[in-house]
Amino acid sequence: MNGHVTIRLASERVNHCVASSNELPRFYTPGEVISGMQDFMRGHGTYVEDDCIKSSVAGVMQKVNKLICVRPLKSRYVGEIGDVVVGRVLEVQQKRWKIETNSRLDSILQLSSVNLPGGELRRRSAEDEQMMRKHLQEGDLISAEVQSVFSDGSLSLHTRSLKYGKLSQGVLMKVFPSLIKRRKNHFHNLPCGIAIIIGNNGFIWMSPMQRNVIIGENKDEIQNYEHQPINKSDREIMARLKNCVAALVAAKMMLDDSSIMFAYEESLRYDDVKELLDPEVMLDIAFLTQHRLNSIMEE
Repeated sequence: MNGHVTIRLASERVNHCVASSNELPRFYTPGEVISGMQDFMRGHGTYVEDDCIKSSVAGVMQKVNKLICVRPLKSRYVGEIGDVVVGRVLEVQQKRWKIETNSRLDSILQLSSVNLPGGELRRRSAEDEQMMRKHLQEGDLISAEVQSVFSDGSLSLHTRSLKYGKLSQGVLMKVFPSLIKRRKNHFHNLPCGIAIIIGNNGFIWMSPMQRNVIIGENKDEIQNYEHQPINKSDREIMARLKNCVAALVAAKMMLDDSSIMFAYEESLRYDDVKELLDPEVMLDIAFLTQHRLNSIMEE
């Protein structure tokens, strides 16, 4: 039985029609010679063999002065202190939760690193440890900040600020962490009425803005809000935003609040949200978004 197998090269995964500049990126495959050792220093994604710097991953070369790095097309998240992440609770352990954050190893959220109900400031007791599953259980989604990085590369998280914590209703989207643009703020309230968290780990969370919710000791009002159904218009806007992000990811464009909002505005010319899944429409949205970003940079 004869069958046809299509193998795509790494350089074909990026659409060169949507480029941030006139220069097309140079792709290197594992084992390919980048430069001689005498001219440059090797960085991440490279190794030295026969007095030459060679690529150890498939990706784009980045050069800073005499330092050469190769940024891979696909990679796991490597956390840094202060990063905003979105994660899912995998397991409840003794005095800590194990969190999936799209990195090589599972992250840790200590019981001492979360806010107690009502915002109390005291030492954690045995009673708090018994109530851990009521606070966060397996499958729950959270937003958190990287507090420290262990020697093995795993991350320690904290949710001590009011903007972090359990996520209730919304849409989770997973993209390559290398496409997330690092910014001072990763929490955004978009003009279209949707709140978005762009996690440095490649997890993007979209949810309706919380309107008239009192954050305090009145837990019943907060819980009632969490279980309220999302109206149809908000669901359509979130679906449109999700498809816009998918279009930008397909073109390997960097993601931040500006690029996502530009893509959303350009997508409004298409009435049906399902149209945005068409490859030609995705390319059109990405091209128009890049054009708007370029015009802002030129100004």
